[in-house]
Amino acid sequence: MMVVGCEGAHHSSGDTLDAVRARGVLRWGGDVQGGEPYVFQDPADSTRLIGFEVELADALARHLGVRAEFVQNDWHTLIPSLERGDFDVIMNGLEVTPARADRVRFTNPYYAFGELLVVRRDADAIDGLTALRGRRVGTLANSLAHEILRGTAGVEVVLYEGVEEPYTDLEQARIDAVLLDSIIAQRYGLTRPTLRTAANVGDGLYALAVRPGDARLQAALNESLATVVATGELREILQRWNLWDDRQVSLSVPAPLSNPERRTRMSSEQLVLFLRATAVTVVISALSMIVAMTGGLLLSLARRYGNRPVRAAASLYVEVFRGTPVLLQLYVLYYGLAPLVALDAFTAAVIGLGMNYAAYEAEIYRAGLDAVPVGQSEAALALGMSRRLVLRRIVLPQALRIALPGMTNDFIALLKDSSLVSVITVVELTKQMTITAVDVRSWLGPGLLCAALYLVLSYPLSRIARRLERRLIPVPT
Repeated sequence: MMVVGCEGAHHSSGDTLDAVRARGVLRWGGDVQGGEPYVFQDPADSTRLIGFEVELADALARHLGVRAEFVQNDWHTLIPSLERGDFDVIMNGLEVTPARADRVRFTNPYYAFGELLVVRRDADAIDGLTALRGRRVGTLANSLAHEILRGTAGVEVVLYEGVEEPYTDLEQARIDAVLLDSIIAQRYGLTRPTLRTAANVGDGLYALAVRPGDARLQAALNESLATVVATGELREILQRWNLWDDRQVSLSVPAPLSNPERRTRMSSEQLVLFLRATAVTVVISALSMIVAMTGGLLLSLARRYGNRPVRAAASLYVEVFRGTPVLLQLYVLYYGLAPLVALDAFTAAVIGLGMNYAAYEAEIYRAGLDAVPVGQSEAALALGMSRRLVLRRIVLPQALRIALPGMTNDFIALLKDSSLVSVITVVELTKQMTITAVDVRSWLGPGLLCAALYLVLSYPLSRIARRLERRLIPVPT
């Protein structure tokens, strides 16, 4: 049994192997979101974690004379978290690649896999990488499959956060193919009757990773892994999880990796991608705000002037969308409703953010409507104007004038919340930052550039909001 480690982050100091033995715990980092069969919650007991890597971690720790403890971490930031000392070792389907070998020290491999290209059964024209030109292909960001696709000319790479979502999109024909490790493909893709394997386009290895200075820990883990292999324990674990195949028979120490020249600065091409992602952020934010303003105005009018069922429905909408996370709403809109309405990612992003912010806009407009003196409406009605004309010529112009500064502030917030749409495959500014950070192996430069671009976009809006607030909102006397 294994529990999630909850120690605070700290930097390693001295010899990590000695520290592991002194505390009696080997802390290994992974991401439960990766799911079965790596590491996931036991369906029978949600307090336990199970998976073939959980069992392997227990076995390795036992041979080291310590206890294994899992530390939850986002898969995409496992290496930065290892570098800052959040845990001692990474073991979570981390593929051995030259780029990663430049930052970490790999142990001997513990699993060999293939890279499977999965397509719909009716896609007879796709039989390999060369057939992907001009097509949209899904994969996990910063994975070996991602590297393969980036080196394939003419492919539009669509990046996902989880392993289930790309195959859902493939079934819905939002993308044309998925390239992922065979473990993932066989469990999440090929179980669907509408999908098939087009080709195995490469092979890879999983290994544990430690910090470059932890040579003694690496050697100790290699010794433990060799024991686990020699006693047949690794084979038993893999067979228990239906992972043993011919690839594992010839599993051996990988040949030395040829590291590419390390890039520490962003290229001009990456700067162009940053600007393109900035444009995507601006367009999504602007269109979402139009949806939010329109929806918010209708909701506020419904709550103020509608009959009882209309008021109740509008109030329910506001409470539901204000009371649930926008991230959850995006997931439901894009993936949950896919069998009914298969929206493309861009449209889902605009509608999702717009519907969420409409609830907040409704409250701003309601406050603006309440700020208009009732006597003005009564006087206009007494002069013979219809209620609709009073609303259009007297109430709404004043209410919107009062609400305008709040609307501008919401637009600034929406601009920043647009970073959440990366979960439905939209490569906006923040997502581009994470991709570039992995490429240049540093989060500082891309992070500062990302922050600067957000500041360039939001600062003028904040100045406008303050000016509008001073000029348009009446000061009580």
